[in-house]
Amino acid sequence: MKQLFTRNLAWKLLSLVIAIACWVAVAREPEVATSLSVPVDFKNPPDDLDVDGNLPDRVRLEVRGPSGRLTRDNLSAVAVVLDLSDAHAGERTYSIRGRNLNLPSGVVFYGSVPSQITLHFNQLIAAEERVQPVFVNKPPSYRIVSQQFTPDKVVVRGAELRVQAIHQVRTDPLDLSDVVGEKVFHTHLNVGDAQVRLVDTPSDITVRVKLEKILDGGR
Repeated sequence: MKQLFTRNLAWKLLSLVIAIACWVAVAREPEVATSLSVPVDFKNPPDDLDVDGNLPDRVRLEVRGPSGRLTRDNLSAVAVVLDLSDAHAGERTYSIRGRNLNLPSGVVFYGSVPSQITLHFNQLIAAEERVQPVFVNKPPSYRIVSQQFTPDKVVVRGAELRVQAIHQVRTDPLDLSDVVGEKVFHTHLNVGDAQVRLVDTPSDITVRVKLEKILDGGR
């Protein structure tokens, strides 16, 4: 048993001295407070919900700790992390606490501005809408006699009220000024609402349009 304590005694004593020196160095550091602006991260967002409005991207924190721990490099990775796994449609307020932060050892959370973040969640739905080609600059002496486009319907997804307000999805304007017969266009769709997206839609839409000259006395 005695050999257990005396084996490598010099190394053990040196380790003890180093540990004590480190502790003394930290203990002698003055306790200071500082504030810093940190990003807000969100984890576990539900697939069937969407946040209405702009997400807050930064929060100002008040923290305290030994001066050597509050360096810029030591605090560079700090962020507020909010867990959205319990979110539901409607309003939900999240309080910012120490457990929401990834602070370095020895640094203590004191407060934040704002102290709470309120988010409004909308239920997401999907709906099928028809595609509507948009033609511009049709020659006055011509008329459209046929139009075909693929696909003719698309699926959109977004907040329930926003999706319900959409009744068709339009193409980008198709210029007919130089068309005197038949022409094929490859264009894109414009949902009309930046917060509603297309689901599994081809990169472009093919539109085939045929114009016919209006005869005198014709329509």
